[in-house]
Amino acid sequence: MKAAVVFEKGGIPQYADFSEPVISNENEVLVTVKAASIKNLDKARASGKHYSTENEDHQPTVVGSDGVGMLEDGTKVYFFSKKGTVAEKAIADKKMMVNVPDGLDFSIAAALPNAVMGSAMALKFKAGIQPGSVVLVNGATGITGRIAVQIAKVYGASKIIVTGRNEESLQALRELGADEAVSLQLSDEDFKKKIKEIHNETPIDIVIDYIWGHSVEMILSAFKGDGTFSHKTKLITIGGMSSDTIQLSSQILRSTDIQISGSGLGSWTKEESALLFSEIIPEMFQAAVEGKIKIETEEVYIKNIENAWNAEIQTGKRLVIKI
Repeated sequence: MKAAVVFEKGGIPQYADFSEPVISNENEVLVTVKAASIKNLDKARASGKHYSTENEDHQPTVVGSDGVGMLEDGTKVYFFSKKGTVAEKAIADKKMMVNVPDGLDFSIAAALPNAVMGSAMALKFKAGIQPGSVVLVNGATGITGRIAVQIAKVYGASKIIVTGRNEESLQALRELGADEAVSLQLSDEDFKKKIKEIHNETPIDIVIDYIWGHSVEMILSAFKGDGTFSHKTKLITIGGMSSDTIQLSSQILRSTDIQISGSGLGSWTKEESALLFSEIIPEMFQAAVEGKIKIETEEVYIKNIENAWNAEIQTGKRLVIKI
């Protein structure tokens, strides 16, 4: 079969012949792949830099961690796989598979779930979002941040604040459900002042963070208490696009009722991971069919994978490889 294959760590995937996968147990099923999205996760795994590949010996590998395709009986499914998905055929774990509604096309179905994982899991399980919650999405102009805004709305958030550097993208987020935008281009003092004003007016329940680094330092500084009672806030980090580390004053933790945690592979329980496939992704697929969630894609055929791998994709779009 044809597939997108990385032959050495850090290499660019090649359109090449690869052995067709073989089912090894009763929990697996063969999928004829129609589309697969390419995310930062896939690129990090292909380079060997993602924490999930630390103990793996490198050998020629098919890229991709999820995809959309057809079962032998014609059922249209989204599936997750650790054995590569950007190929004509792939192996899916039956427990990590979701039926795709008829009204959802292959590209959207391929592009959406990873962003759902990077937003709904944090909002639902780590932050415990409730109808009426006030949510701040830090670094909201990326693909997953845009989905987080829309999912927060689906979950009933009463107010959504977004931050980012791209002014045009920030304003576009208002059309997706954001109520207030704060630019990371502001001076540190002006940024902290604005966050503090918002927090005092409508206390922020949840911070979903995609960039970490200095912006989180400023947000935490804005939350710092003065010895009186403070509002309970949960800060969930999902990415580190700005920096992987921060400086954190213990005074902030002592003066503020704040809980800091992360959301990503390895941080979810088995039960939560199961609900991702049985409830959350199906719910968000349906929300997409109903127009409540929108995601834009850049489509490329698999034979052009080498050129597409490092190509610059327009902000807010997900690269989808069509098979």
